[in-house]
Amino acid sequence: MDRTWIPEHIALDKPNPARMYDYFLGGAHNFEVDRRAAERAIAIYPAFPLMMRVNRAFLRRAVRFLVAQGIDQFLDLGSGIPTVGNVHEIAQATNPAVRVLYADLDPIAVAHSAALLRDNPRAAVIQADIRQPETTLQRAREQDLLDFDRPIAILLAFVMHFVTEDDVADRIIATLRSVMAPGSFMVVSQSTGDGPSQEKHTSLIRLYENSTSPVVSRHPAYVARWLAGLQLVEPGIVRTPLWRPESPQDLYVDHPERASSCAAIAGVPAGAAV
Repeated sequence: MDRTWIPEHIALDKPNPARMYDYFLGGAHNFEVDRRAAERAIAIYPAFPLMMRVNRAFLRRAVRFLVAQGIDQFLDLGSGIPTVGNVHEIAQATNPAVRVLYADLDPIAVAHSAALLRDNPRAAVIQADIRQPETTLQRAREQDLLDFDRPIAILLAFVMHFVTEDDVADRIIATLRSVMAPGSFMVVSQSTGDGPSQEKHTSLIRLYENSTSPVVSRHPAYVARWLAGLQLVEPGIVRTPLWRPESPQDLYVDHPERASSCAAIAGVPAGAAV
């Protein structure tokens, strides 16, 4: 296997959720420590990989929807390790002029993304910590790829539950909202933790406490607070499989509670003051 995607001096004493996510999706950019943790998660809740695939499917639907609304620039925060159906691939298949900037803290995710995007002038990646939104936005501006004076889509797909302190999460959302020009959209999917039993959910939380990024579940009402004042796109804040499914056969459409997450897209009205 080609290991050139591995940066030097990677700490492997703890599993990394981005690499675990890659493993759940069938990727190859993970290590033994990540695979062991992922397999423990599966042992606790066998449907765990399906929850990840449900979120990935929502992200694809969201990007297609936004491109159809005329959005031609995306900021994907906590983008993780590239896998099949990345944001730039989905968006640029419809509109080749779309610009995408990925941001992730994990050096492997950043290194592999940079290699993947080397020949794509309309897509790039930065290493940034979402917990420091001002710095993240500054680095995004320095790339000179996105124009924050125009409508933009900010993607927060399955990332905010890695921000375990509510006050920090609230500040991140407020900071990101402050730079969204009229016509912009925010995309959020968040773990709700109500799919597994309480015992299994607690075991999964403890497993992630031993990773590089612990997690927290939040009720959809908390997501509603984040998006208050924006215009929710129909069907609003719903269980993730129910956000505009493409087919009755889509994963978990018949049992959406098993996805253990909610999702929403909300926009800044076109005539709103910045």
